[in-house]
Amino acid sequence: MDNRRPLRSLHPMLLWGFPLWAGTYFAVRVWLEGNPGGPEGMSRILVALLPLPFFLVMLFGLVTEVRRMDEMHRRIQFEALAVAFPVTLVLIMTLGLVEVAQPLDARNWSFRHIWPFLVLAYSIGLAFAMRRYHAE
Repeated sequence: MDNRRPLRSLHPMLLWGFPLWAGTYFAVRVWLEGNPGGPEGMSRILVALLPLPFFLVMLFGLVTEVRRMDEMHRRIQFEALAVAFPVTLVLIMTLGLVEVAQPLDARNWSFRHIWPFLVLAYSIGLAFAMRRYHAE
């Protein structure tokens, strides 16, 4: 069964939530890193949280899309998450233990640097699950 749909049929909150989140995330990150002497305290935290509403909108659209999937594609998504979650735990535990032994440079190993590994772990899990079910 072919479960592919045109991109325009995706949930609107996913379609506009992702580019708004990605744009605000990178803009805020560049601005905060480029203006260390800028606003301080609560103002700086509020600027840092600007991408959050767009991320939540995107997640709502993503959950809605998963609910639209047939059972096999839902199972593929579940198995991808079943790989990504423990791999993520191993990564965070390892970094935590290494940091206890030897402080890590925050410029290279902070949360803003490790979240792409979570996406990578999910992508690897998705590839394995799709291969297992011979899905497209």
